[in-house]
Amino acid sequence: MSKKKSMLMQGGILASAGLICSVIGLLYRGPLTGIIGDEGNGYYSSAYNIYNIVLLISSYSIPSAMSKIISQKLAVHEYRNAQRIFHCALIYVCIMGGLGSLFVFFGAPLFLDGHSIPVVRVFAPIIFIFGPLGVLRGFFQAHRTMIPTSVSQLVEQILNAVVSVGGAYFLVRFAISKGSDDSTRAMYGAVGSALGTGSGVLIALIFMFFVYRLNRDFIQRKVIHDHHEDMTYKEIFIMIIMFVTPFIFSTFIYQLSTSLNQTLFSKIMTGVKGLPHNEVITRFGVYSSKAVVITNFPIRIASAAAATIMPSISTYYAQKNYEGTATLVAKVNRIVMMIAIPSAAGLFALSEPILMLLFPQKSTLHEAGVLMQLLAITVIFYSLSTVSNAILQGIGKVNIPVINAAIALAVQTVVLVVLLNNTDLGNKSLAIVTIVYSLMMCVLNEVAIGRYLDVFQDYKKLYLLPGLSAAFMGIFAFLVYRLFDYLLGLFLGSDYFVNLISVAAAMFVAVIVYALMMVKTKAVTEDELLSFPKGESMVRLLKKVHIM
Repeated sequence: MSKKKSMLMQGGILASAGLICSVIGLLYRGPLTGIIGDEGNGYYSSAYNIYNIVLLISSYSIPSAMSKIISQKLAVHEYRNAQRIFHCALIYVCIMGGLGSLFVFFGAPLFLDGHSIPVVRVFAPIIFIFGPLGVLRGFFQAHRTMIPTSVSQLVEQILNAVVSVGGAYFLVRFAISKGSDDSTRAMYGAVGSALGTGSGVLIALIFMFFVYRLNRDFIQRKVIHDHHEDMTYKEIFIMIIMFVTPFIFSTFIYQLSTSLNQTLFSKIMTGVKGLPHNEVITRFGVYSSKAVVITNFPIRIASAAAATIMPSISTYYAQKNYEGTATLVAKVNRIVMMIAIPSAAGLFALSEPILMLLFPQKSTLHEAGVLMQLLAITVIFYSLSTVSNAILQGIGKVNIPVINAAIALAVQTVVLVVLLNNTDLGNKSLAIVTIVYSLMMCVLNEVAIGRYLDVFQDYKKLYLLPGLSAAFMGIFAFLVYRLFDYLLGLFLGSDYFVNLISVAAAMFVAVIVYALMMVKTKAVTEDELLSFPKGESMVRLLKKVHIM
């Protein structure tokens, strides 16, 4: 029981760090967009998608893969082999990251055109830096401690926010002083934002290396007293490649869907629909840097849960503890759905008010609001599919998520081409195919898990009752917002201040209504809450306000 509590506590730490990072990311997006505009966001997003594809091929999948490989060695006390794997992984990512950086820098014109090319070239060196950072994070995750990873993520995001806004501001001012046109100013702003991403990764790497140095003596003592037979370096590199490759393909296909959607949207809207390139980039910027950014906020919690459960699932399954594996899967699904479902309802009910808090451009407010309402449902689908990906990889079925992602990608690509060519939905088509893709991944992964694990899921408590509670919550949140917005609007002149108070009031009521509905409908019991991270604190709070 103590191990389970420890796992959940570590998951809570990583999820909390992810939540704080998401908050920071949302907060700086507003002033950044005010500086670089929707067009600048479009250049940044276009370049970032290419950078992300090469990054995940070279380094991005390393934390999850290293966590899985090393945790298996630690489970049988092969400390020296775990350390040798760690060293080989560092060599692997340095080689792959170096090749990836050169490929992006010199091959940028092959993937992008116009003002997106200088932006993606700023991203190129970050690919090399990220590799060792990923290995170090995976190493500590395998040792069942998420604190170094969590702190490094916070440090990374804080510096990213500061340098992104500052760099964008000064570079845009520089472009203005040169008399550049609006598109060139937007490009300079996007370059400043990319510099923020790089500085964040660099400071996180320095921090993780410092933490490793502090723990090196403790690690070496375990290695010295280990008498297991050493694996050869050839065996280790083959193992790394065999483990990393499926991770790469799975995440590559997911990221490819984003880049492919972007390319198809740009080509069809300019070539077939005849829209100007800068307008198409702006429309894509509204979708990717406003609606997507906000809906990704709660999904990061699922990503944190997935990273946390990977070592435990690998260990349980390797020990043939199938019952323990199934119990862990069921518990994580419950926690994730209790967060994802109300998040989706809240984003749908308060789409435009939330956007008004973060982004100053009123001209695209309604457009971004509709996109966010469409994408709200993907919070549920992506949260489930992210966790199910980790489960399948943890039990060694690493090829299944790749196959499922490929099937989902093929279907959503066909749907997107049909929608863009035959309708005037524009960037709403991107939101629709994202729903299609995430739903297919969710369903296909869950079916696959059912073939290998006998997981008992109470669907009434997992989906129906949280969904009903979230629906009531969304209605109350919407009505409270409208009431406060109307009443305060009669006395206060500031639209932003009125909106801020109204959103805060709506969210406060939403939390109470959701908690009340979940308890009264028996969707969650006191015993279940006590088994969750910070469950005792939640129970005390619910009893104090007489909900439980």
